[in-house]
Parts: sequence; structure tokens; C-alpha cells
Amino acid sequence: MRYVIAVAAALAALATPAAAAETVASLLAQEYTVVGGIQSNIGVGIFLQKKEKLFLCFASETPTSPTIATRYCKPVQ
Repeated sequence: MRYVIAVAAALAALATPAAAAETVASLLAQEYTVVGGIQSNIGVGIFLQKKEKLFLCFASETPTSPTIATRYCKPVQ
């Protein structure tokens, strides 16, 4: 869990959100809270929640990438 929180904090500090796409940083700016995380073959999955809304975001990096970047976020229904 500490790793997920560290990833979310790094993304909030370093990532710049795309115009129409949600990112971990944009959701944190909207006062979403990190409520969990998972590991997958495409990167770390981060669950963010605000009231009844829940998003799952995937983030990944490479040894040469300057930041851990949000791949995509989708609402969970």
C-alpha cells in the first residue's frame, strides 16, 4: 500500500493531465482518495474513490522513463 501511495504522490507532483483524459494526478486534484492497488502485467493498478465514484487507473514506467505515467483511467461500474 505504501508503494501505491508513493506512486500516486509522484504522479500528482510530476504528471500533467491530458485535456480530456483522466489521470491519477487529475483525480487526486479533484479530491479522489487512493483506496487500493493491484499489480498487473501492464503496470500498477490504482483504485481512487470519491463518494460513490470509483476509478481504476493503470500506471507504468521503464528504467529510462523520467516519471511513472498514467496509462489510462476508467470508472468502475
